[in-house]
Amino acid sequence: MAKYSYEFKKKLVTEYLDGHGSYGVLAQRHGLSDKKSLRQWVAVYNKFGDDGLKRSRNRTVYSFEEKLSIVES
Repeated sequence: MAKYSYEFKKKLVTEYLDGHGSYGVLAQRHGLSDKKSLRQWVAVYNKFGDDGLKRSRNRTVYSFEEKLSIVES
C-alpha cells in the first residue's frame, strides 16, 4: 500500500498551488518527513495532472514465447 493516498497528495498540492504556504510549511503542517515529497508531487502534478499523483498498478506480463522472441532477436 502506498504511504500517502491520492487524496492526501492532491490536498497538499492544491494547498501549495493556491498559495497557502511554502513546501516546508505545508510539509510540517501535515506531518511529512521533509518537503522533498511535496515538491516532487507538485512537479508531477504540473506535468501529468491528477494521473501523475495516482499510483500506477499496470504491470505488463509477457508470455514465455514473447520473452524468448525478444532474446533471440
